[in-house]
Amino acid sequence: MGDRKLFSVMLAAVWLGTAAAAQQMADFVTPRPLPEGHTLILGFQGGREEWDNQTAVRRLAVRLRERQIAGVHVETIENRRRNIALQLVQQAFDRDRNGVLDEEEKRAASLIVYGHSFGGAAVVKFARQLDALGVPIRLTVQIDSVGWGDAEIPPNVRRAANLYQRNGWFIQGEAPIRARDPSRTEILGNWEFDYRQKQIDISHVGFFKKVFRHAHTRMEYDPVVWERVEALILAELSSR
Repeated sequence: MGDRKLFSVMLAAVWLGTAAAAQQMADFVTPRPLPEGHTLILGFQGGREEWDNQTAVRRLAVRLRERQIAGVHVETIENRRRNIALQLVQQAFDRDRNGVLDEEEKRAASLIVYGHSFGGAAVVKFARQLDALGVPIRLTVQIDSVGWGDAEIPPNVRRAANLYQRNGWFIQGEAPIRARDPSRTEILGNWEFDYRQKQIDISHVGFFKKVFRHAHTRMEYDPVVWERVEALILAELSSR
């Protein structure tokens, strides 16, 4: 990792501050277990955001819910709570409710995961946890992910996409992502967004974000970015 990326991670870690009250299983509305053929979509929040804060990750989840797509369930997760996301996945796809995902249940699991900033890094770390358990992921989408080792996508991911910027003074997204096993994972794209000239209104955000995370924050509020993410998810849903 370069000095600039290392500094950005350290800076973001300091900014995380004290975590709020932890997210609980009771916060999820997804039925457990899910009926056969249903899909679970998980969005990992960035920074120190709580699961229901109205970030771009949460707003996308709400838009997907409002579409009322049959058999699709959407939740948002705090990036520091991958353990509770793992519990949700295990319970959602454990259709015989015996507490263990058997091979048939793993193969039948239909999961899409996306995340922004530290949530983007959490997407890859979570995918690796599921890879160790033999649980597949249909699609992962990282949006300006910030973390260590979030460039290599594990082989349980069928398709992966990455959206990032390189204009930030301190925080820049991971690029490019690559498949550990290209025969099992298709990289749909590494899309770079340039904020040297593009104007995005961030007048409503705090001083820290404006000064130290200017490009990272502009990407967070760029509607074109989130339209692309939504389109990727909808395309994946329509492919099954």
